[in-house]
Amino acid sequence: MSRLTLALDAMGGDIGPRITIPASIKALEQDPVLSLLLFGDSQQISPLLNNIPAELKQRITVCHSSRVIENEYGLAYALRHSKGSSMRLAIEAVQKGDAKGCVSAGNTGALMGLAKVLLQPLSGIQRPALISLIPTITGGHTVMLDLGANIDCDTQNLYQFALMGSIFAENRLNLVYPRIGLLNIGVEEIKGYKSIREAANLLEKDTALNYIGFIEGNLLLNGKADVIVTDGFAGNVALKTLEGAAKNVIGLLKGKSRNYLLKPLFSWLMRTLFKDSYQQLKKINPDQYNGASLIGLTAVVVKSHGSANIEAFTYAIHDAALQARQQIPQKILNGLKKY
Repeated sequence: MSRLTLALDAMGGDIGPRITIPASIKALEQDPVLSLLLFGDSQQISPLLNNIPAELKQRITVCHSSRVIENEYGLAYALRHSKGSSMRLAIEAVQKGDAKGCVSAGNTGALMGLAKVLLQPLSGIQRPALISLIPTITGGHTVMLDLGANIDCDTQNLYQFALMGSIFAENRLNLVYPRIGLLNIGVEEIKGYKSIREAANLLEKDTALNYIGFIEGNLLLNGKADVIVTDGFAGNVALKTLEGAAKNVIGLLKGKSRNYLLKPLFSWLMRTLFKDSYQQLKKINPDQYNGASLIGLTAVVVKSHGSANIEAFTYAIHDAALQARQQIPQKILNGLKKY
């Protein structure tokens, strides 16, 4: 396997280098052909690399940047004042061809805005979208998009999201003719915004896509669809609701709750009501589903949660490496040409 280089915004996230650097070291230990460009304050980064093996140090390049795009900055201000920041330099490394992908836990709006400007959408794509894998209670995965990149989406946007999501699922999950569902407030044809109903009509007419109809929020984890398509507003709310609920449920299942009266009652309830999926739920590791990818661009960009721990950020690095090796952007472009 040939050497792969990724660019990391080492300053992004709630804690910055104290998470991103240990995660980078862990990723390098697990992937012997991975190299990393670490963008950020060298005075904070270098001490965290002092005691690592020489073989790992050879695969790390620290690129100093004293500037950071803070999370509280609005999009317009962040873009205007992004020059020389760790996030922008990491994306520029991808733009220049020095890296095959970028990972950041920083300001989401700034990352998406800079990526769109510097890396450019694929030919024919109106708007890139945030996409992520979500686990199902059957032990599989579902692809969901958009998760917050585009708040307002028209019919064509939703149709393109379905195309990209289908191609992503084919390559990322090794699926043939993945099932596509549109997230809606009901399954009836008359339900939902006009843009959703019109997108459904387009998808129904496209025989190259396996459109199965509307899907409601209570079935997001049931594996009913392989690709779930929605606008960025509903998608972001749905994802964060799922994440919050999942962390609480898994915490109770794994005995992390301090409510000693609630814990046994909840465990009994789960075993009784969800016998077939109870053990599978206990095995779910939320860290494996950290962040999302901005697809529809000419290169790989992975957005990690700002609150990600070391293990979760390591998964984000591995995800970016996998997508780069699978050449997901090129496969999406090739797939779009067929439609």
